[in-house]
Formats: sequence, C-alpha cells, structure tokens
Amino acid sequence: MAPNKRRKVTKKKSSNKLSLAISLIALIVIVAVGFGIYLAYSNNANTVNTEYSDTSTRVLLHTTAGDITIELRDDKPITTANFINIVKNGLYDNTTFHRVISTFMIQGGTINQTIPTISDEIGKDNRNLPYTIAMAKTNQPNSATSEFFINKADNGNNPNNPTFDSTYTVFGNVTQGRSVVDSIANGVVAANPLTGELSYPVNPVTIISATIIS
Repeated sequence: MAPNKRRKVTKKKSSNKLSLAISLIALIVIVAVGFGIYLAYSNNANTVNTEYSDTSTRVLLHTTAGDITIELRDDKPITTANFINIVKNGLYDNTTFHRVISTFMIQGGTINQTIPTISDEIGKDNRNLPYTIAMAKTNQPNSATSEFFINKADNGNNPNNPTFDSTYTVFGNVTQGRSVVDSIANGVVAANPLTGELSYPVNPVTIISATIIS
C-alpha cells in the first residue's frame, strides 16, 4: 500500500505545478494585451489632440488697408492646397477686393490667369461664420477657382439663403486683422456697372502681397 500512496502524492504535485504554470502564462497574456490596448489608446488620443494644432498654414495678406492673417484649415486639403499654390506663385499680388457688402462679405482673388476648377469640400463644420474665408464660385458644383470671400456675418444662418453652408467651402479664418476686414467692408461703394449691385468699391483695396508665414 505504501508505494501506491507515494505515487498518488507525486501525481498530485505534478498536477499543481501544471496548474500554476498555466495560471502564470494566462496572467502574462492578460498583462501584455492590456498594455497593448493602453498604448493604442494613448497614441490615438495624442493624434486627435494635435491634429490641427501644429500643422495649420497661415497666410498674410498685406493690403493697402492693413494686414490680414488667415489660418487655413487642414481638413479641407484640396481647397487649402489650391489657395497655397496661388499664394506661392504670387498670383494674388496686386489684385483687389472688387466686391464689398458691409453686412455680407468682402470678395477678392480675381487673377489674370486660368486656374483649373476644384472640387467642393463641404464636409463637417462647414460654417460661414463672421471672419471665416470661403471660396467663391458660380451656381454650379465644383466651380471654384481663385476667387475667395471673407464673411462679415453668419451667412449660413440667413433664412433667405438656407443652402449657403452646403454650397461654399470654408477653408480658414481670420486670426489677426479683423479690424482691417471691417474697414474694407465699410468702404464707400457704387452700383456695379455690370450687375447693378451696390457693391463696387469706389476706392478698392489692393492686396499688395500674399505670403505664407508658417
């Protein structure tokens, strides 16, 4: 009987060691998976928090009325890239704000060169709020080229034009020089000889130069 008892004890000890080993392996796997999830969450959180803070491009419009600094949105890549390309090529230099309505917007960007049309980028958060910059276009989709306007009012909240925000791509906002925008908007205007609209500046403000500053 004694040898049998020793064999039973040996079997029980082996079983306990196997259970302990399995438990340790399971614990290591759980810790590793948990650490991996933590790293993934941390990296994703950092990406979300810094997405727009360090990469936004700023453009300085040096005008005869003063300087206007515009911070461009990097979530409108087609529109922003088009604007940057025109700026870098100096095509906005010596152009004017040719259409001005104090309670609506100031419009500029007519250049003596053909620019291919670009696709609309309405997307999310496309709000034509005061001091945001948007692309001008015809009444046809995807028809914007070089002309832009700076909003002077919440034009997307105008009941007379309920589709404004779903039509005009907003790609930046004025961060400095809002008083300059106000000054341009409040300039003396006459009737446009082509349309009759009371928006033709008597003394149009010129964009002396447009440059990338960051």
